[in-house]
Amino acid sequence: MSHDHGHHKETFITKYIFSLDHKMIAKQYLISGLLMGIVGVVLSLFFRMQIAWPEESFEIFKVFLGDNFAPDGVMRNDIYLALVTIHGTIMVFFVLTAGLSGTFSNLLIPLQIGARDMASGFMNMLSFWMFFISCVIMIASLFVESGPASAGWTIYPPLSALPQAIPGSGLGMTLWLASMAIFIASSLMGSLNYVVTVINLRTKGMTMTRMPLTVWAFFVTAIIGIVSFPVLFSAALLLIFDRSFGTSFFLSDIFIQGEVLHYQGGSPVLFEHLFWFLGHPEVYIVLLPALGITSEIIATNSRKPIFGYRAMIASILAIAFLSTIVWGHHMFISGMNPFLGSVFTFTTLLIAIPSAVKAFNYITTLWKGNLQLNPAMLFSIGLVSTFITGGLTGIILGDSTLDINVHDTYFVVAHFHLVMGISALYGFFAGVYHWFPKMFGRMMNKNLGYVHFWVTAVCAYGVFFPMHFIGMAGLPRRYYTNSAFPLFDELADVNVLITIFAIVGAAFQIVFFWNFFYSIFYGKKATQNPWRSNTLEWTTPVEHIHGNWPGEIPEVHRWPYDYSKPGHDEDFVTQITPMKEGEEVLHH
Repeated sequence: MSHDHGHHKETFITKYIFSLDHKMIAKQYLISGLLMGIVGVVLSLFFRMQIAWPEESFEIFKVFLGDNFAPDGVMRNDIYLALVTIHGTIMVFFVLTAGLSGTFSNLLIPLQIGARDMASGFMNMLSFWMFFISCVIMIASLFVESGPASAGWTIYPPLSALPQAIPGSGLGMTLWLASMAIFIASSLMGSLNYVVTVINLRTKGMTMTRMPLTVWAFFVTAIIGIVSFPVLFSAALLLIFDRSFGTSFFLSDIFIQGEVLHYQGGSPVLFEHLFWFLGHPEVYIVLLPALGITSEIIATNSRKPIFGYRAMIASILAIAFLSTIVWGHHMFISGMNPFLGSVFTFTTLLIAIPSAVKAFNYITTLWKGNLQLNPAMLFSIGLVSTFITGGLTGIILGDSTLDINVHDTYFVVAHFHLVMGISALYGFFAGVYHWFPKMFGRMMNKNLGYVHFWVTAVCAYGVFFPMHFIGMAGLPRRYYTNSAFPLFDELADVNVLITIFAIVGAAFQIVFFWNFFYSIFYGKKATQNPWRSNTLEWTTPVEHIHGNWPGEIPEVHRWPYDYSKPGHDEDFVTQITPMKEGEEVLHH
């Protein structure tokens, strides 16, 4: 590759907007994901206020929801479901999928494998801008007069398939489907790029077993995305056909207000199969990058080699494979054959094994380490905690018999928010604190990071821990009020408590945003390798250049986890340090 990069003059537009440079595209994904995150959290605060203080009038509803959605500041009941729907969609796809994969796959894959850039810079740029367009369409659907999509983020038909069923199944649902179709195209372009880059563009000496676990996680995540996102695309496309072109893929024998509709022969359960065949791998698409980031950060900040490097790779691969054969555990009460339920129970419980391998290996890496408890490390350890507590309830929900009692209650909400929502969010925050100096050449403020972590950690458990109890008491998900059911009266106080934790936790994210945007411009200037880390990205200059390394790309001589290795002066040995005579290779 030629080394006369950077001589053509870059304009603002080619540098910051239509950039082909993976580092800039990572920042674009990061900031878009953060902005979408604000929207997703604000929506959740609105519906949490409604469930805590049902049918009260709030000034803030007048301002944000307006007279149409909240007459006299009292939230309309169908708008509650619309907010839940868009919150779920935004958090799962636009914040966690794009924020983690989009940001960190783009930033780290080329830098950690020793590549000049992604395999296709143009496809990378296209991927981001299609993501951006889908964000704009999703946000625009909030402003539709009849309201945004309101069938839950899983948009099960027939509710989502019949425009006359509820106001939110009109134009809002059409925009939701259009947005998702574009998002899937963006995601596939990104994933193909990541896979090709990892396979083809590794530098000399960078064998697959010398790659950091971050890159392994991003690589396998991209493969899961390529396998499962097309299935969601087919579900969305068939739903568009049913809604707009009169087909009957998901509809049969439907009556609305006494009127017999002409749909015949479709099956709403078919939609559930198509949706969850993506939907379950999706939670691992969200989680695996966070787990990879955690592996890297825990090893670096324990000043110890990661425990069980090959077992960690095997567990990532096992999770990826198993994630595609468990989707039926979302459908235990859809009338499926009980024998099929037992099969899905078996495959679901198998996922506990590689997950436990990861949890134990994190704990064993921390064991007797020289722990550097910076904000990134705290969020990584927080991830291990929520991964275990959230995963534990999955054993109950993954059992086809035990699930019957708690299906579609707040127990489910508590489970998946902890295991995929909060865990992935902690991985995201850990990654931002850790690679911020690589992205922006400055350090984030450590003390603000501590404040951010501790308040977030307490509030996250404060929100989702009590939900297990109200779920076991039978409180259903997605109900805008429970005041009609006397048996739930004593749970009202718990919902108030949850909402207060949610409001405090959300408010303290302002600390993070302030720290983030202030540090971009005024943070302490970063050294080349602030965390004394071994991986290749810390061998590149602090100022970003096209092609990442001036001159030759360095050659790799060892794996990335030689921390505190006997026979070396420093407690870290970078991957570009040649092996000494007779030095032991650690990870084989």
